[in-house]
Amino acid sequence: MNHRNLGRRELLRKLGVSAAAIPFLSNLPSIASAAKANRRKQRLVIMFSPNGTIPDEFWPDQEGSDFELKRILAPLEPYKDRLLTLHGICNKVKGDGDSHMRGMSCLLTGTHLFPGNIQGGSHTPAGWASGISIDQEIKNFLQSNPETQTRFGELLFGVNVGDRADPWTRLSYAGPNKPVAPIEDPYRMFEKMYGRVEDQATIRSVLDSVQEDLRRVRGLISREDRRLLDEHESFVREMEKELKAGGKQTYAVSVPELESGVKNENDNAPLLGKMQIELMVNGLANDMNRVAVLQYTKSVGGARMNWLGIDENHHSLSHEPDDNEAAKEKLVKINTWFCEQLVYLAKRLDETPEPGGQGSLLDNTTIVWTNELGKGNSHTLNNIPFVMLGGGLGFKMGRSLKYNKQNHNRLLAAIANGMGHEITTFGDPNLCSDGVLTDLS
Repeated sequence: MNHRNLGRRELLRKLGVSAAAIPFLSNLPSIASAAKANRRKQRLVIMFSPNGTIPDEFWPDQEGSDFELKRILAPLEPYKDRLLTLHGICNKVKGDGDSHMRGMSCLLTGTHLFPGNIQGGSHTPAGWASGISIDQEIKNFLQSNPETQTRFGELLFGVNVGDRADPWTRLSYAGPNKPVAPIEDPYRMFEKMYGRVEDQATIRSVLDSVQEDLRRVRGLISREDRRLLDEHESFVREMEKELKAGGKQTYAVSVPELESGVKNENDNAPLLGKMQIELMVNGLANDMNRVAVLQYTKSVGGARMNWLGIDENHHSLSHEPDDNEAAKEKLVKINTWFCEQLVYLAKRLDETPEPGGQGSLLDNTTIVWTNELGKGNSHTLNNIPFVMLGGGLGFKMGRSLKYNKQNHNRLLAAIANGMGHEITTFGDPNLCSDGVLTDLS
């Protein structure tokens, strides 16, 4: 059965409509609108932290529902029954770029990097990823259906990502060669989500002028330039849609108040992260978007976690050998801190009631916490950390799963399926030839 029609069909059956009439009546706008109001809202949040983990302090030894959390994942104990750990998921995308580059930009795309001139730690420079990322794929799927359309579709939040733009800094891709930058300034994100009416009026005026200019030059340019012009016009139309939707937006949850004057700098990362989480939870509660990304720093992230009493930068510590016990303890502390941020996000979702529905936001949201590397000092792309929390995807939670070096493309396809997007492959089809990953539902 098509998941997109499930809400409408259930509603019609409750009304006593015959099976023969359902296919016709389910497409009537009034029925579709009523079904949308009754259908469960599914949400996906992807949280990223960099530089691998400490495997023997991260993965549970046991498999199945009877498992113990080790030090790094210990903060998740209150949510253990809603947790899923996935050991043995591997990024097998080959080609240009070093492991950090492919680990980051291939993590959500599952496709190789284009040739380019960005030199990493290998002998092969590279460019951007060659395909769309799974968050954008799911966003496009949801936005294509009136029942699941939202104002933004997806919002991307960053914390201390930095000003650089390269394959080490971008998780999300709108398509081949189209990286999407996260917004790391909470005040900028606030303006995007709740911008003042006078600002919107000014932007509308500018957009009107831009569209007139585009129409004027269309007949004077080459076919290739017209293709670029079409892309730009599409961008302008999307901005107009966002502005119109913003004018109609009603808030089920009140607009958050942000602490003023917080500088976007290293030592403010804990506060900046919490500000971004507050904005994210508010956006999800108000149904501005159903997909979100929370990106802490970047691949080769060199944050100095002074708030943890650690002076060395994270990336340098991750390169220390396994027998450096002092470095290992600091890395456990760093990764535990990232886990605590996940717990804070889960707690905020869990204590926010589902507007107009049952349970909490966490009951209808799955957070996927992941990383670009399995282990920092070896730069391995095997055993990539994948931890899931929450009820959005309908997976069977409260388990520790162990796989034998499964391609991560199969997991990405499974996530899409959990969101109702029934694809059989994602990214490089050769890495998804065995279909969607099993044992999740």
